[in-house]
Amino acid sequence: MRSSRKKRIGLVAVLTLSLLILPACEKQAGSRVILAGSTSVQPYAEILAEEYFGHYGGTEVDVQGGGSSAGITAVQTGTADIGMSSRSLKESEQDLIAIEIAKDGLVIIVHPSNPVSNLTLQQLRDVYTKDISNWSELGGNDAKIHIITREDGSGTRSAFEELVMAGSKISPRAIVQDSNGAVCQFVSDDPNAIGFVSLGMVEHGTRPIKALRLDGIYPTPESVMDGSYTLTRPFLFVLLEEPTGDTKDFIDFVLSEPGKTILRAEGLIVE
Repeated sequence: MRSSRKKRIGLVAVLTLSLLILPACEKQAGSRVILAGSTSVQPYAEILAEEYFGHYGGTEVDVQGGGSSAGITAVQTGTADIGMSSRSLKESEQDLIAIEIAKDGLVIIVHPSNPVSNLTLQQLRDVYTKDISNWSELGGNDAKIHIITREDGSGTRSAFEELVMAGSKISPRAIVQDSNGAVCQFVSDDPNAIGFVSLGMVEHGTRPIKALRLDGIYPTPESVMDGSYTLTRPFLFVLLEEPTGDTKDFIDFVLSEPGKTILRAEGLIVE
């Protein structure tokens, strides 16, 4: 009798332990962190997510685009755990938590055949307001300048407007593209186009484009880091509150040395 009672107690203990462990295993297997926002940050977040899952498994990291403003809104409404932003937070967004994962240079690009290699900040502003409309005014060919910009809500556009336009408006005749990749493709196909993209697209892109010097300074990770190249912006993870659980684990990975190494290898600037 005593032996049978011990067996029953042991079986109950095993079953109880199994019931406690099983939900935890199911949670781990089904864990999911959702990122949404900047299409500039998106490709780097996708690489980080893939590496994170490959090394640690269990947690799926779902990375979606939509633009910086859309990502911030997604965090505010609870439809994303992390918003990706390629611009600083606005005054109305200061209640959110912003974690800088890297710095990026905003690079002015033209077709490789374009003889222009340097612009001043004022010239660049005048190009985008259409006060300068022909490449010959900048020492180039006698050809109309085709200006390419990003869509409203894009962090890249917001950064450009803040760093370059100084309150002036980008011409409504500008051709609007919805990603860094689309801007690169358009400029690589049009000898008279000019656009702006992330430094990482220039460092690791496959399209034939030429980066311009700005006030004599060429955009490189070093010139962005030391501040001599002035068109710099933050790449941010934006949260509603202090991260916990799987969200915190992923962010910790991104901020760790392995995460920083990945971002550096992709052309971003990480201290």
